[in-house]
Amino acid sequence: MQIDLSDIIHEKQNVTVSSHLDMEKINVNGISYPIAEKKPFDLFLSAADGKKLVIQARTEISSIVPCDRCLTDVSIRVPAEVNAELSLEDGKPDHLTDGEAVNFVEDKSLDVDQMILDELLLNWPVKVLCREDCKGLCPVCGQNLNEKDCGCNRKVLDPRMAKALDVFNQFKEV
Repeated sequence: MQIDLSDIIHEKQNVTVSSHLDMEKINVNGISYPIAEKKPFDLFLSAADGKKLVIQARTEISSIVPCDRCLTDVSIRVPAEVNAELSLEDGKPDHLTDGEAVNFVEDKSLDVDQMILDELLLNWPVKVLCREDCKGLCPVCGQNLNEKDCGCNRKVLDPRMAKALDVFNQFKEV
């Protein structure tokens, strides 16, 4: 969704716009996840003092992401809260007041999807688990260990100790 900022900037007004996301999926680290639910939200825009443009919005999405251990689909909620102040130079939004560049305002057009996407990526969880005690997958056969135990020997030996283990196994008394 694109919003034209020229009237708001030139007339130095405060505006609240009902907005929504047009995105159907979100790309995180090269992987695309579907957006299962997205909430409409109010976008507050203000250029009342003529020196800065204030943008405020709050929303959240729900997405389906695989568990990092067992690959079971997990529904997660990711919030997005925008509180940005852009400097106005020659009647155009230029950069954030703290000097950072912005990628969601071009000329006098606000890209709402890009603005919310930036916040969603900042709040995206580093690790997603289906449950806190998820056992993951068996590294030998691939069985989901949350469902049942496969009985595979998952003991990982240090390859540097393999010869010593052979000696112990050869002279083992039972």
